[in-house]
Amino acid sequence: MSGVTGIKRQGSAALVGYYTGWVVLAITLLMAVPLLTSLLLREWSAALDFVIGMSVSMLVSCLLIACGRAARRRGAQLDWKSGFAVAALSWLVLMVLCAIPYRLSGHCQSFLDGCFDVMSGFTTTGLVLTQDLDHLSEGLNMWRHMLTFIGGQGMVVLALGFLGRHTSGAYQMYCGEGKDVKLLPNVKNTARIIWRISMVYLLAGTAALFVCGLFIGLPPLQAFLHGLYIFESSWSTGGFAPNTQNMMFYHSFAYELITMVIFILGSLNFGLHYAVWQGKRVEMAKNIEVQSFVITSFLACALAAAKLSQLGVYTNAVSVFRRVVYNVLSAHTTTGFGNVYARQFANEWGDFGILVMTIAMLIGGSACSTAGGFKGLRVGIVFRGLVADVRRVLSPERCVHIEKYHHIQDCVLDDAAVRSSGLIILCYTALFAVTTLLGVWYGYPLAQSAFEAASATGNVGLSIGVTQVSTPALLKVQYILAMYLGRLEFLSVFALIGYVIGGVKKTCARH
Repeated sequence: MSGVTGIKRQGSAALVGYYTGWVVLAITLLMAVPLLTSLLLREWSAALDFVIGMSVSMLVSCLLIACGRAARRRGAQLDWKSGFAVAALSWLVLMVLCAIPYRLSGHCQSFLDGCFDVMSGFTTTGLVLTQDLDHLSEGLNMWRHMLTFIGGQGMVVLALGFLGRHTSGAYQMYCGEGKDVKLLPNVKNTARIIWRISMVYLLAGTAALFVCGLFIGLPPLQAFLHGLYIFESSWSTGGFAPNTQNMMFYHSFAYELITMVIFILGSLNFGLHYAVWQGKRVEMAKNIEVQSFVITSFLACALAAAKLSQLGVYTNAVSVFRRVVYNVLSAHTTTGFGNVYARQFANEWGDFGILVMTIAMLIGGSACSTAGGFKGLRVGIVFRGLVADVRRVLSPERCVHIEKYHHIQDCVLDDAAVRSSGLIILCYTALFAVTTLLGVWYGYPLAQSAFEAASATGNVGLSIGVTQVSTPALLKVQYILAMYLGRLEFLSVFALIGYVIGGVKKTCARH
């Protein structure tokens, strides 16, 4: 019996490596796009960087697939723990491999900085350590923004769209990336629908930004590339930009309005997009996530605008909308686009403004979207749960209340839903607290440490000036961990840790 159990465990671990290899291979093949971009624009050095990165990545993916092929042939199946581990391990392996072109480019001062920016892209965070963005090759710029676009939809989601029809454990892998809405009965078809939705918006959004770019004076090629890059960051609530000044580079109210529309749409649940596409427009008004977002975003914008107007920082309606509402919504949707300098948050917005932004970043956008944070769904469920408990206490003993909420369909608000949402919020809060504490340990002011910690934990990308090349290495690692845990929503990472601990125990038992 023990021998059979050992075989199953070995097969399961090998299967994790097998499917991780396929996910890595799917993303690796996409390096052909920035490689082709570099070749077309005669960026020979950048092209060589991607040839090297692609070769190493394909070698690693093929080794992982080869090592797990025997387990696949024996019919080993992915259970929930294995599927979650595939998602978590894929992100770590890809972080290292996708950082190779970054480091070779000479724009990252260390391999850690390259890994930081890759994880920032994959998690749609947008914090940046890459230097001299204004002189990056178009190939590397293409790769940076592709990473955040792919990460928004999900690497596993992309891989599932191309893997074979009989992939076992597909739903477990899909949920391991923090998504739990099945748009269609088949999870692979769900993955394809997610990408179809994103590609339709990609065409429309890039076209709108391209035309706007031409009107504000960008050359045609630059207008197209910037339109593509900014859409990818907007839709994926990522915050990367092809220049150091971010949104300030464009000096355009129209450009900011277009990006605002895109990143609000990007922060909404893919299930909600699909329902609206199916003609169920009433879902926009009934959905608990939309209701939660409208309420919290209105309160955050109103409070920040009132305080900054009182302080005399912004004195007219246009400046309040462009500098306050835009940045608060960018924070709330976890996009990370900014049209003020990082130090302005610290020097002009004051503690109250920083507090509002920190709370908005932690709340985040919708579940099963490109956004990060607690998610509006969980905030709505916990709030409804508190109201239900108060109502239950105040009602007669014989009175039975059945609370419901609407999320794509009518759902019963039971204790399990409230407990699950509360537990994830608690995990986010604990991660935020630890990350803030480490920032304070290294001498950064509490308010600034909390702002940066919320930005990393909520996958936002707005910076108050803490994230720099000179940031201590351990704090950079903590930010990587915060981005990683926040994007995958803890469970898949816990599953991977369980696999590692189990492997260590097994090795120790043998010796």
